[in-house]
This record gives sequence, structure tokens and C-alpha cells, in this order.
Amino acid sequence: MRVPILDTKRQYETIGKEVEEKVVEVLRSGSYILGQNNKALEEDFAKYCDCKHAVALNSGTDALHLALRALDIGAGDEVITVAFTFVATTEAIGIVGAKPVFVDIDPNTFNIDVDKIESLITPQTKAILPVHLYGQPCDMDKIMDIAKRHNLYVIEDCCQAVGATYKGKKVGSFGDVGCYSFYPTKNLGTMGDGGMAVTNSEYLKNRMIALRNHGGAIRYYHDEIGVNSRLDEIQAAILRVKLPYIDKWNKQRRENAYRYNELFAKYPEIETPKELDDTYCVYHQYTIKIENRDEVHKLLAENGVGAMIYYPVPLHLQKVHEYLNVKEGSLPVTEENTKLVMSLPMFPELTEEEQKYVVETVIKCLNQTKAAV
Repeated sequence: MRVPILDTKRQYETIGKEVEEKVVEVLRSGSYILGQNNKALEEDFAKYCDCKHAVALNSGTDALHLALRALDIGAGDEVITVAFTFVATTEAIGIVGAKPVFVDIDPNTFNIDVDKIESLITPQTKAILPVHLYGQPCDMDKIMDIAKRHNLYVIEDCCQAVGATYKGKKVGSFGDVGCYSFYPTKNLGTMGDGGMAVTNSEYLKNRMIALRNHGGAIRYYHDEIGVNSRLDEIQAAILRVKLPYIDKWNKQRRENAYRYNELFAKYPEIETPKELDDTYCVYHQYTIKIENRDEVHKLLAENGVGAMIYYPVPLHLQKVHEYLNVKEGSLPVTEENTKLVMSLPMFPELTEEEQKYVVETVIKCLNQTKAAV
């Protein structure tokens, strides 16, 4: 049996006809950029996220970048975030000329350790940028309390967490701006690139709208240096088809996660994900901790199981951030977890038979590595 880490073709089998009809409508309309699909998607997505406004963009990276720009964060400023995330989080900080300041993570959630934030705040700190990694919400009460007391902005990286909630409230709706990615592998993915920023501030909404379109709110009138970050109409139309399904798909992911938990329950050597009280994790990834991770990962591939290692080298030890001079050992929990974590196949259409095979194969491969020692 072969079990992929993700199978987007299975999703397409269920919604392909709807998608094709909407794409053809766009092709026939002659309106391909910033048309009615963009506007309708922004309205629907803002409502879904319990926010007043949404701005459609061409990637989650640009959502983070333009959120920072809209808040006037730039050279000389510091943004507190984590090193256990995809590089786009800190790439956006670097693009605006600001400096990422890394906090260690909570070993149970892989998210920012909220108890370590305040010790890193300086007069240069302008924002906290928490990442809801793998679809698990951060402790937003504590983050917002810290931000309020220190007069800091909060930009939520929700690129892996569409639909996740903290105490019944959608992630992305707590901070000044929530940032989403619609990359095809995401829980809500389009068939190309795409992103979205949500906010309750009309000023920030208008600023990001201008920034995404070469720095001008009025055509051919430019107030500042902007970018070209427009979500095209085809991708917007596809997302409008998919958005009504996202809660169902997230529920299926959660059911798959619980089945994994049950199947792994008799194997204490496997540490399964922990879901915190008052949170609704959407399991963008199902990530375990396992001994001999690299050897097991290689054997899984040989046995047809698609597993992924997110992220093998934390950002503070990457060449791109050498200039920060953050030494190995400075983020011990982050560094330990990058050697242990492995994500298993996770998508709504994953079958019980496939999950049983994955678990059996993980245990078999782990035992092989132990026997080889």
C-alpha cells in the first residue's frame, strides 16, 4: 500500500465539477483581476473569520509582509516570533527591514512559549507575531494581554490554521491583522498561489488594499512604494467554491487525528499531538515525536508512507539569519523538537485502512531502527 502525505486529487474528485463551472465562468467573463469574485471572497472570508474586513492577496507571505508594512514596522524595529516555522514568517519581517527576535516554543504545542515573551521586549519591539503551527491555536489571551500592557501590535500567522478557534473565537480575529495562505496544500487551498489578510481596522484594510496595488488606492495615483500582490479571479472563484466545505474538511481532519491517537495509544514510544483545552485544532499536520526520526523517515518512504519533516533546521540556525548571531543552544526546546518531529499523512479523505497501515508501518520501522543499533 502507498499512502501519500497529501492527496489533492481526491478532493478534486468531490468538487471538480463545481470548480470547473466557476473557472469557465471567469474565463468567459473577460474579468481576470480584482473582479467580483475577489470582492465576494473578501466579504465571505471576513465573515467566516469573525472580522470586519479581508484583503485578498497573492500569497500568505505577502499577507505577512503587507501587514507589517501597514503597521509601519520597518528598519530598527523588532518583532518577536518563533524559529520553529516556515521561513515566510521571518522573511516578511526581513523584507520590511525589521529584526526577528526568537522565542522558544512550548514542547506540547510547538507554538510560542508565552511565558518567555516579556523578557525579550525592548524599546525597539513593535510587534508579536505568533504562529498557529500545524493548525494548533496559540494562547491568545496571554499574548494579547502582553501586547496591551506593552503597547505592541499583534500579527497572527494563521497560514496553517484556517478555521481553528481559541475559546470559541477564530484565530486571526484577535490581533491587529490575521494572515492566511491558500497554497494548494493548505486546509483551504486554491489551485495556484493565494493569500488573505483579515482585520477589524478600516485604516489597515485600506492601507493593505493600496499596498497590494502598487501603493495607490486610485488607479495611476501612487502614494507610496507598494507591490503587485493581487489574487487573480480564477483563484478567487475556486476559493469561493471551497470555502463552504472548510468546516466539514476540518472536522474530517480532526476525526482522522483522533483515530491516529487511538491507534497509537498502545505505543508509548510515540508522542502524539496534544490539543489544549478551549482550542479547536484543525490538524493541518498530524505531527508525532519519535526516536531515530531520520532513520524511521527513510524507512517509511521505502514502505510507501509519505511522511514529512517540518522543519529540520530551525530558522535561527539557518544561513539567512546568520547576521542575527543567535547561537546554537539558545532555543533548546526548538532545537530538540526539530530532531524529533515527523508529520504523517493527513487530509480529509484519508481512510481508516490507510491510517492503520501508516501506524503499523511507523512501529515496524521504529523497531527496525532499534534492532539495528
